[in-house]
Amino acid sequence: MRVAEVVGRVLYGHGARHVFGVVGSGNFHVTNALVAAGARFVAAAHEGGAASMADGYARTAGTVGLLSVHQGPGVTNALTGLTEAAKSRTPMVVLAPEATAPRSNFFIDLPALAAAVGADFHRVRATHAAEDTGAAYRAAARGATVVLGLPLEVQQAVTGAWFGPVPAVAPTPVIAPQVEPLLAALQAARRPVFIAGRGARAAREPLTRLADACGALLAVSAAAKGLFAGNPWNLDVAGGFATPLTAELIGTADLVVAWGSTLNMWTTRHGELIPPSAVVVQIDHDPAAFGVNRPVDLTVAGEVTTVAEALLARLSVGSTGPGDATTGGWRTPELAQRIRDHGRWRTVPYQDEGGGAPATIDPRTLSTALDDLLPADRTVVVDSGNFMGYPSMWLDVPDVAGFCFTQAFQSVGLGLASALGAAVARPDRLTVAALGDGGFVMSATELVTAVRLALPLLVVIYDDAAYGAEVHHFGPDGHPLETVTFPETDLAAIARGYGCDGLTVRTVDDLAPVRHWLAGPRTRPLVIDAKVSAARGSWWLEEAFRGH
Repeated sequence: MRVAEVVGRVLYGHGARHVFGVVGSGNFHVTNALVAAGARFVAAAHEGGAASMADGYARTAGTVGLLSVHQGPGVTNALTGLTEAAKSRTPMVVLAPEATAPRSNFFIDLPALAAAVGADFHRVRATHAAEDTGAAYRAAARGATVVLGLPLEVQQAVTGAWFGPVPAVAPTPVIAPQVEPLLAALQAARRPVFIAGRGARAAREPLTRLADACGALLAVSAAAKGLFAGNPWNLDVAGGFATPLTAELIGTADLVVAWGSTLNMWTTRHGELIPPSAVVVQIDHDPAAFGVNRPVDLTVAGEVTTVAEALLARLSVGSTGPGDATTGGWRTPELAQRIRDHGRWRTVPYQDEGGGAPATIDPRTLSTALDDLLPADRTVVVDSGNFMGYPSMWLDVPDVAGFCFTQAFQSVGLGLASALGAAVARPDRLTVAALGDGGFVMSATELVTAVRLALPLLVVIYDDAAYGAEVHHFGPDGHPLETVTFPETDLAAIARGYGCDGLTVRTVDDLAPVRHWLAGPRTRPLVIDAKVSAARGSWWLEEAFRGH
């Protein structure tokens, strides 16, 4: 058996069922080995799209994503999507063929490249192919993006070192976390708030039970939106996307517990969301994350679920305190009613800024209308740009797997391909890709892939004919904007050229055809070119530009 075949079989044996990529000579055999073992190969139009597909798939499926690319330019073409995945700690293995001869035109310093973007690097050896491949997969499963170097000469080597099956992985020993100081803080608190981040995406049940036990309100960072969907004490996203009510309540907390969140400037509104008097606690499995973005008063090292369950075990033996829900904390019927009435952005009054000639639609009005039209069982994937707060906050999601937020690298243009990966992971749901016009034009090539896959996909373009973030950043100071504004373009016609259904929207009434598309069979993607009003920047971006 050749090494390339061993690699494919081992990855399949560990659970890999989908692989995204563009096949060339260097990854031809390893990709076919995966397919022969039973995995599905999803061919992208471009390696950059393939990387984002693998990323979106892994986030939505909750499993390791696989990316297969050609040596040299195949790897560099995928670099932006790979960087986003690494910064998001997406569990992903990149099958990266290596031309190891320094004078080869395909040669790149692959270990240095991986290190530069924050990814792990493993290399397969001919004599240890199964062990090296398994180690890379396990590292990814623990929450790393792993570049797996596959030297071309090694792939072709014949090895008799492995004949299967894949050995079982020994469970990682669980070290009991030290939770007594946090328990005391919870017992003393009158107005506790939990903020759950990316590292808490699998911990809804224990965190909900713990919040019930100590009377805490629940909030999330944007990366964990949907984690507490449906809970009556859910304040939704903290930080720049926070509703006025959410900002008010977090601003009066006496204890803020960050679960798997580093409390970056976006989550804390440049540090101003959390009151100076509040005790701030950070729980993370990686002690290196403690205090990286702001000072904290108390830290607990451990997996979020383990820490929460340890606290619940102590509370269940009779430990209660002033913050307990039964002893007069801030979980009152009156507050529950306020959260129901004012806890969503669509309940916050605004002056509609649509209209004009030619007509444009207010992005808030657009998003509200779409939220009413679309089925509740959905996955919302959001690209980066001035527009991104509107779909993030006006489109509800059913759970944490229903929201994919490609913002760790803040790159425009990753949303469409990420949505394709999410749609492969959850074909039972309607996938909604929310893009700006700049990001759409960057990534429109992957509409070819969308049509080939025939998956239920709705693409919504918030089209302001500009790179809106730059317009609203530099425009108020009188800088020329010709480099970041563009003539109006018929993006719906472009979508139709790729084989999608295309629709131009300037008013709510223009959305009527969406209802017919939703009725089925939805085998062709629908692209909505929504001409949105652009009189001013989005609220969260204005706040970010002010630096507070």
